[in-house]
Amino acid sequence: MRESLGAVAFDLDGTLYPNYRFYLQLVFFTLKEHRLLVAMGRAREMLRSAVEKSGDAAGFYELQARLMAELLKDDPAIVREKTEKLIYRGWEPLFRKIKLYAHVKESLAALRDAGLKLGLLSDFPPERKLEYLGLGGLFDAVLCSETSGRLKPAPEPFLELAGALGEDTSRILYVGNSISYDILGAKGVGMKTALIRTPSLWRTGGADIVFSGYRTLRNLVLS
Repeated sequence: MRESLGAVAFDLDGTLYPNYRFYLQLVFFTLKEHRLLVAMGRAREMLRSAVEKSGDAAGFYELQARLMAELLKDDPAIVREKTEKLIYRGWEPLFRKIKLYAHVKESLAALRDAGLKLGLLSDFPPERKLEYLGLGGLFDAVLCSETSGRLKPAPEPFLELAGALGEDTSRILYVGNSISYDILGAKGVGMKTALIRTPSLWRTGGADIVFSGYRTLRNLVLS
């Protein structure tokens, strides 16, 4: 596959580390802020299904706060401030305690040594998370889909990723853990796809590669 690729890009949450390790850190927060989390989840699903994009990052955050406020029957400005403080900034230090999947770092290094560009596209701001996870500075392009005004699986975030990497979408392999958001979104713009299989995931979504360990992914990509 190596000769058909110019870059390999990754989702972050649930792809470079197991989701359950993060959820364990959130037990007490979830109990305390259950309504806020539910409202944010529902608002983001509304945003995913919206036909029109919210314009840019500012428009996205404004619309998300308004939708959450409607669900919570609260003031949008207060909801936005609380979401920023408790979720966007509040969760990031928890990543100091989270362990990556085995062989992630060595596999990223091997892909770079083989001349492939590395990208990362997440639905939540990833930069500080990467620093806490010890992955800062390893990627050629790091993007958050929110800055495009859309969430995965909309095409805009994936097209921005391709632009940032300077590669045609057909020469990018996108690696993720969600069929609905990662695999279908990336395939929709012509990217090749790789799905990390977890015990609860038996479908493949038509991914070009299905793998359980990062050494396997590395070997398949570089073959």
